[in-house]
Amino acid sequence: METRSGRLSQGLADAGGRGLSVAFNVLGRLRPAAKPLHPRGTLYDAVVERRGMSEPVGVPWIDEAGSTSALVRLSRATGLPPALPDVHGMALRVPTDDAGHADILMATTGLGRLTRFVLFPAARADHQAYSTLIPYSTRIGPLNLAALPVQGEPRMFDLACARGRGRWTTFARMTLEDSPSTDSPSFDPVLNRLPGLNYYDWATRLRERSYRGARRSRDQD
Repeated sequence: METRSGRLSQGLADAGGRGLSVAFNVLGRLRPAAKPLHPRGTLYDAVVERRGMSEPVGVPWIDEAGSTSALVRLSRATGLPPALPDVHGMALRVPTDDAGHADILMATTGLGRLTRFVLFPAARADHQAYSTLIPYSTRIGPLNLAALPVQGEPRMFDLACARGRGRWTTFARMTLEDSPSTDSPSFDPVLNRLPGLNYYDWATRLRERSYRGARRSRDQD
């Protein structure tokens, strides 16, 4: 039986998703580009060296050690001039065992128990931590992912995960290659999910509506 809190969460997610969808459509009209948000970015080849997890979270790509090639796109959300702080985005694409790929999208946030759910503007892409903002659903419960800049290494990030509001545990180091490209595929975390990472119903409602608007904007470009 659906609970009152469940109905409330779904209602809020529907409302939030509709708002984000409208925002994407409006931005798409005001800024006729394939990406209304994060309009310009730089694409890098990357290598992810995964050390694995001593306490598995039920996501093979996180739990198991190994080396993975990846694509990473770094961008500024609103496209403000570089001299001004902006919310930065990191889109990560990794291959999956079925010859497909999975997309993970992160934005600059804090790392605290509450600030990990708050967007933070930054002057540079390597000056602020990134997180998924919305937790994934896994067999152990809610799981957040983060990319932490390595001090003194502008193209190196530690990848970490945290259960809900718990402590962050590093499971990989990601290095961006030296030959960036301005070409970029369309990243979609709703359609391209990493095995073991799922969305809660409310998060699916929130994300699907917003990305549907983004897809329409790309189709109209």
